[in-house]
Amino acid sequence: MSLGTIPRIFDWLRRVGLAVMGRFRVSENTFMAILAVAIGLLSGLCNYAFRQAIEFFHWLVIEQGMELFHISWHQWSASRWLAILFPLAGALLMIPFGLWFAKDLKFGFSSFLEQVNLRGAKIPGRTIITRGLASAITLGTGGSAGQEGPIAQIGGAVGSQFGQGFKVSGNRLKVLVACGVSGGVAATFNAPIAGVFFAQEIVLLSSFEISSFTSIVIASGMSTVVSRALIGNEIAFHIPPYQVGSHWELLLYVALGAVIGGLAAGFIDVHFRIKDLFDKLCVSRLVKPIIGALLVGLIGVGFPQVFGNGYDFMGEFLNGQGAWYLLLALILFKAIATSITLGSGLPGGLFAPVLYIGAVTGGAFGHIAQMLFPSLTIAPGSYALIGMGAFLSAATHAPMTAIFLLFEMTASYQVIVPIMLSCVVGTAISRHFKKESLDTVELAKAGIDLEAGKERNIMKSIRVDDVMTQRLETVPEAMTLRQFTEFISNTKHTNFPLLNPAGEMTGIISIQDFLGVVFEKDLMDLVVVKELATTEVTTVFGDENLDQAMRKIGYRNIEQLPVVDRQHQSRLIGIVSRRDMVSAYNKALMARTLEEEHDGSSHASA
Repeated sequence: MSLGTIPRIFDWLRRVGLAVMGRFRVSENTFMAILAVAIGLLSGLCNYAFRQAIEFFHWLVIEQGMELFHISWHQWSASRWLAILFPLAGALLMIPFGLWFAKDLKFGFSSFLEQVNLRGAKIPGRTIITRGLASAITLGTGGSAGQEGPIAQIGGAVGSQFGQGFKVSGNRLKVLVACGVSGGVAATFNAPIAGVFFAQEIVLLSSFEISSFTSIVIASGMSTVVSRALIGNEIAFHIPPYQVGSHWELLLYVALGAVIGGLAAGFIDVHFRIKDLFDKLCVSRLVKPIIGALLVGLIGVGFPQVFGNGYDFMGEFLNGQGAWYLLLALILFKAIATSITLGSGLPGGLFAPVLYIGAVTGGAFGHIAQMLFPSLTIAPGSYALIGMGAFLSAATHAPMTAIFLLFEMTASYQVIVPIMLSCVVGTAISRHFKKESLDTVELAKAGIDLEAGKERNIMKSIRVDDVMTQRLETVPEAMTLRQFTEFISNTKHTNFPLLNPAGEMTGIISIQDFLGVVFEKDLMDLVVVKELATTEVTTVFGDENLDQAMRKIGYRNIEQLPVVDRQHQSRLIGIVSRRDMVSAYNKALMARTLEEEHDGSSHASA
């Protein structure tokens, strides 16, 4: 199938849908529900195709490679070093994507959230294939990443294509993207409720509307039906029945949550530090994935458990297998391998690695607790299960998604209280150390706050020194009122900074300050402007953004702000007015709108 086939398929579906709508005159809510059914069905099919692609590349590279080179994960031999070639093969296969579809591969979940919430939710249809195939190569050849992020974005692209085809409004388009995301996640885990909460809590930023919630539920349910029909009613990994030996263990689950909260904050920090190192690396962007693959391969020689999404090994941990010291080592090596994989530019998601790190953390905690408290009949696998959900919650700041995911996977009410305690404690501690989650750190670095909306983020994207004027009209602080009268008769400004003989700003005077004494003729040569000026001046720095500057203006209800040097705060470098800021915002808004329209038209023709 060529990339141009996808738009034609959606165009055909659009024409059929419009004909049906015109024939039966359906309401808007019914129309959204019908689209949700179609999006759910296609998301489920895309999930199946994506999983099959991962298995194909795993068979082609890893299974065939292990057979060819006589590699075994269960016993050491010199041939184990050849395992480095597995992720390296994936990086080499990624070169054509880097040459021809580089823009499609820059699709971290942070940028996806920005695209959905701030940039019109118009996602190109070709990414269903390019992102899906590239991620399947990474995962199938041993790259340490997850499949949930890519399939969520693939489902989101399906929803976006339906919305664009039927020309729905901006908010409705965002809901259809969320429908695709919920369908992708639900099909991956065979967990429709978790898919719904993932879309609501993470993609739609917890904004709840009954109409959007209904559509998301429908899409999630339909996608799960498709997945169960094609794969069977099974979850991603085998989980034994959850068991708790004593109510005293609830205290241990609280302690586990505290440990996981600190580790999650540390993982967020380490992940983006490694990513920044790769960003600063002065080599071709095509070479960085190869370097990353080699490093992951080296880790995998000693710890093959870090390869791929880790589902098989997670099943072992959830069943209580693995020595505590191995599990502790895997916390570190899985975190580093994942950060290297994604930081070097290899595509994939963070969802599965987060679950993996949580599982090994909980498993190690359970084994240690079992040695410390032998009378409690502790099951380490149960702690691995709770740790998996708690780490997901702490790293993504999405406790509801984690709680319902574990509940659906275990079908046990006993798991509710332990996972709630661990999730709440872990998330609170993680937020204390890291305000931003894994999905929003990069956005925060760029000054983007998704919850603030498009308008404030446009204001945050513009710096004061890009808008301020450096053509200043200042007055000496010793100027008399008569001299000031002559001065203002030749200017259009209403506010004037005062400077002392050293060129430092000592205050600001406005025409309103002057009007009170303008008719006192006897004072005109006796009083200097400094005596009437405001000496406590509200100022702004050049490296601040317009949102911060506008807030300062709003607090004091003033029209202009002096811009001062951050190092020498009495040195005036410019002035910015409310009118300048509004003008800059309007220009940026127009440019952003034209860019979105251009992207939408180019995506439609791709």
